[in-house]
Amino acid sequence: MSNEIDGWGPATLAVRAGQERTQEGEHSEPIFTTSSFVFGSAAEAAARFGGDEPGNIYSRFTNPTVRTFEQRLAALEGGESCVATATGMAAIMATCLGLLEAGDHVVCSRSVFGTTTVMFSKYLAKFGVETDFVSLSGLDAWEQAIRPNTKLLFLETPSNPLTEMGDITALSQLAHARGALLVVDNCFCTPVLQKPLELGADIVIHSATKYLDGQGRCMGGGVVGDSKLVGEDVFGVLRSTGPTMSPFNAWVFLKGLETLKLRMEAHSRNALALAQWLESQEAVERVYYPGLKSHPQFDLMQRQQTAPGGIVSFEVRGGQASAWKVIDSTRMLSITANLGDTKTTITHPATTTHGRLSDEEKTLSGISDGLIRVAVGLEEIDDIQADLLRGISTL
Repeated sequence: MSNEIDGWGPATLAVRAGQERTQEGEHSEPIFTTSSFVFGSAAEAAARFGGDEPGNIYSRFTNPTVRTFEQRLAALEGGESCVATATGMAAIMATCLGLLEAGDHVVCSRSVFGTTTVMFSKYLAKFGVETDFVSLSGLDAWEQAIRPNTKLLFLETPSNPLTEMGDITALSQLAHARGALLVVDNCFCTPVLQKPLELGADIVIHSATKYLDGQGRCMGGGVVGDSKLVGEDVFGVLRSTGPTMSPFNAWVFLKGLETLKLRMEAHSRNALALAQWLESQEAVERVYYPGLKSHPQFDLMQRQQTAPGGIVSFEVRGGQASAWKVIDSTRMLSITANLGDTKTTITHPATTTHGRLSDEEKTLSGISDGLIRVAVGLEEIDDIQADLLRGISTL
């Protein structure tokens, strides 16, 4: 099948890639809920443990259901290898453990998920890895922050929660000219809307918990790249430290991938309609959405993505009190910090996803008290707007 998939489109890859039917002839992918595997002989066991023969060993790092998910996600991203992990944060952690060592330096976008900031600034720092945070869209800031010992440039694009865009091609050229790797968190777009590897990135990170699942059911993550950096270095971390994706979760994600293209297109349509509607509301001071012509990187979005995605953030007058009033007035939208669900979710970033940042860090990241993030789901757009209007109309 490996030769056949080269000509398949993303919708076909999302349904078919990676599946190898067993002798039972099953149509849907099976779940291999086993911790270990039986060898035909002591010699076969030794060959597999020694890496001289491919095959299943132990489900911490070799499981057929997880492998099917890995191969499917790698095919969608256009990568040689994928390592599936227990969560999206585990994917970032495994990448850092596999590629960095004490004395190394990282340049990271300031506009990343709050927990990503904490991991770089607090936990990696404990082991001698320094991180500088810079403006996502300011290429000069990235260049000035790079040192001789810089090993990684890390970014999310679009960013969480302000949907700021980073120029992947320009950043990849900068990173490679200075001997560094470019790592892109592609959680908001998925490979359906954006292909970082094709734009020059070395590694792509996913929180499968979000759009890859699409229905808020399971936790998981993935790292995609080449056979050396991901297939050996990141895989070695998974094998030895065990931030492993469960077979059941991998199976759920496989089912989610089957509808990924349809869902991402629908999320984008709803989100654009909501963003345009929010711009017309008097109590809304600013709307952040890359599909709007008012977005500062609208032209970059059109070059880099096939659609603007499903995340809309907006600021209301009156700070936290007004933001909380809008959130608490909703009856249909789910007040939760998760995103990428068929159900529309709403949250207050300053006190949830970015709540662990200092006031200074929030200010530098543009996280105001009046900011609200909406992950636009697949409900009727009129119903989403009406639910938000309950609170907005009172401001």
